[in-house]
Amino acid sequence: MLGVAIARGDSSRLVDSLASADLASRDDLVFVESAAAAGSLKAAGICLATPDVVSAIPDGPAVIAIAHPRAAFARVAERLVKLRMLEAGQPPIHPSAYIASSAALEPGVVVGAGAAIGAGVQVGANAVIGPGVQIGVNSRVGPNASLRCALIGDGVIIYPGVVIGEAGFGLAGGSAGARLTPHFGRVIIQNGVSVGAGSCIDRGLLEDTVIGEASHIDNLCHIGHNCRIGAHVVMAAFAGISGSCEVGDGVQFGGRVGLKDHVRVGAGARIAAGAAVLTDVPAGETWAGYPAKPSRTWMRELAWLARAAQKRPIVKE
Repeated sequence: MLGVAIARGDSSRLVDSLASADLASRDDLVFVESAAAAGSLKAAGICLATPDVVSAIPDGPAVIAIAHPRAAFARVAERLVKLRMLEAGQPPIHPSAYIASSAALEPGVVVGAGAAIGAGVQVGANAVIGPGVQIGVNSRVGPNASLRCALIGDGVIIYPGVVIGEAGFGLAGGSAGARLTPHFGRVIIQNGVSVGAGSCIDRGLLEDTVIGEASHIDNLCHIGHNCRIGAHVVMAAFAGISGSCEVGDGVQFGGRVGLKDHVRVGAGARIAAGAAVLTDVPAGETWAGYPAKPSRTWMRELAWLARAAQKRPIVKE
């Protein structure tokens, strides 16, 4: 498939699943692009790696050296694992789906194979519940919402137009240009969460995107793939959380906050409206600005800038 040879290891090795490097077993296909990632590889079946990190990979897996391992992984993964889709010609409610007798489904609802909808759940008109999705008791799903690859807890409120479980914006560079990477993780939403209208929560690439219990997400927010959002987090409208971010318990986001990918925000931190967070935020601190920094530092810089602007001489023509 890839047009390259085995660089090291047993060429008869078989794999039947996918994993990230730090969570792989001997039955998994993985990819690594750096020596740091190679160092976290404890076990794997087949490893796709850039030529410069092959020597850093521990003994065990069959290693394939290739210039763009992430793009190669995307090509192979689509042959190895298939996303469950709605079946062509199926009735609106698939025969294998479980619907509790006390659940209420409005007109136009579609429920895929193996999905389960618990007691007291309300599903709005034209909502789509994908194959295998599980919804706990007394939850509400608004009209035109779309859920796939998701586990939804008890007492969750999903407002109209929400999209949960679609693929994130993961790009793999290659000789033919960037291509989208298939996503095989899930979205897990714990008990008591609310997700505002028009918001999107992406499923993980290989691991899960998790929203902690009793967190509240406003309208038109976006949470990228592989994010871990803690419990009792409050997120105001237009907030955007890039992929692989970690947000601690009790964090508060003002409106239109943006987080760079792989950023960590400590428990109890507060991020002021419009802030752009490019580095980790310690627990309990209040940050503001663009780029974000401790709020007192940001306010002092603004005050100095205002004074400096007033002192500039006025040049008359």
